[in-house]
Amino acid sequence: MIKKSLMILSISAAYFANAQDISTIRNTSEVYSNSSLNGTSKYNSMAGSMGALGGDFSVLNSNPAGVGVSIASEVSGTLSIESSKNTTSYVGKSLDYKVNNTDLGNVGGIAVFQIDSSPWKFVNVAVNYSNQSLEDYTETPGNSDLVYEIRDADNNLVDELAFAGHAYNRYGNLSKMSIGVGGNYDNRIYVGAGLNFHNSVLDQYDSAAFSDNTGVTDVYDKQYTPFSESSSGFSASVGVIGKISPQLRLGAALETPTWWKIARVYSEYENPVDGTYTEDRDLSTPMKATLSAAYVANKNFAVNVDYSLGLTKPKYKVHGDAETELNQFFSDNYSNLSELKVGAEYRVQAFRLRGGYGFAASPFDSMSIQTVAGNTAYDNLILGKRNTIAAGIGYDFKSFFIDAAYQNVSSEYSNPFIQGSAANNTGYFSSQYIVESDAAIVSNVKNKKDNFFITLGWKF
Repeated sequence: MIKKSLMILSISAAYFANAQDISTIRNTSEVYSNSSLNGTSKYNSMAGSMGALGGDFSVLNSNPAGVGVSIASEVSGTLSIESSKNTTSYVGKSLDYKVNNTDLGNVGGIAVFQIDSSPWKFVNVAVNYSNQSLEDYTETPGNSDLVYEIRDADNNLVDELAFAGHAYNRYGNLSKMSIGVGGNYDNRIYVGAGLNFHNSVLDQYDSAAFSDNTGVTDVYDKQYTPFSESSSGFSASVGVIGKISPQLRLGAALETPTWWKIARVYSEYENPVDGTYTEDRDLSTPMKATLSAAYVANKNFAVNVDYSLGLTKPKYKVHGDAETELNQFFSDNYSNLSELKVGAEYRVQAFRLRGGYGFAASPFDSMSIQTVAGNTAYDNLILGKRNTIAAGIGYDFKSFFIDAAYQNVSSEYSNPFIQGSAANNTGYFSSQYIVESDAAIVSNVKNKKDNFFITLGWKF
């Protein structure tokens, strides 16, 4: 086990952008602390807002007490068709990259057990499996006005090359299996508990290109990249829903931190010996509380509001300097998770019309860093706020049902890279040559996702 310092250095965010920390910080928040896993088409079309309504096994993602609302057993599978487009802009130039992915996005079911002669009307068991792609590619255009010194292993100046572009490239998948139980007490109080098993596999690249005056371009890799991670995690959740009146329901749920065990394989370019190394990391992501309210006007119309708040911050178990510096960064710059979701359903005989909206705040506070343009402040560095607009339809054939959903998810963030020090062995490497920079280049990334879902289900 080899533990390397990320050289984030100090409390100030102005110095954090060295080593593999940008990718690590981003993945810690976007992958391991992910709160936006998809579910059934019904769940997705309401932007995941079902915390006080329940009646769908995907509600295990927000409030397991919703499992107790169901009065009929069901199983279903959901096909997800995901399209993600990044538009990366820098100094008046833009590059687009689009990723399409089709997969089994969700599968699960609820088994309903009716209890006679007891205030407990139902005790139900549910299973929910969600899966989504982690593929993400962000390519920043080059700028020939930015010229960097190229040095050898002995720090001798070899050449000066122009910046020709940069890319963060990630592949992989994230999945979550939840098993829960929910109870219905006298049709007034619903309680539930769930166990969640998380898995992630990803490959992360961080590379920059430089060109000489003849147009020859060479690609340099960031120290400690590319890296691969295979991870498993566990969390638990509990929840309750209460009927305040026939129309009004209130819900509350608590999910523990997810305790991840991460096995990493990474490349190190430290002359005279280059090689591939391994290390293990233990991460706990934020504990989360969700408050919900639902208004059920009648059998045909219902609306639900969920508000989720992170109660803790990401924290790595300290094995060396790298984890200490990561924990310091999250302690100083991480803004607790905050997400608001609203969803509604309207029934017209056997037809179902649904819609939803979600807003997630940026997970980071405003930060200032040293860039090629000088010390600059950003309120969306690394990751920005996320907006989700959703809609869907469904038809109930009594025993069978079919649902479809569409989600438009958009976000925008400032994307830092290139900062690294040869003295601290955290620059960009190619063969025996090293590029270092005291200042970051920052591009702007607009991400747009257009996701479609189709669910086929059976009630019995």
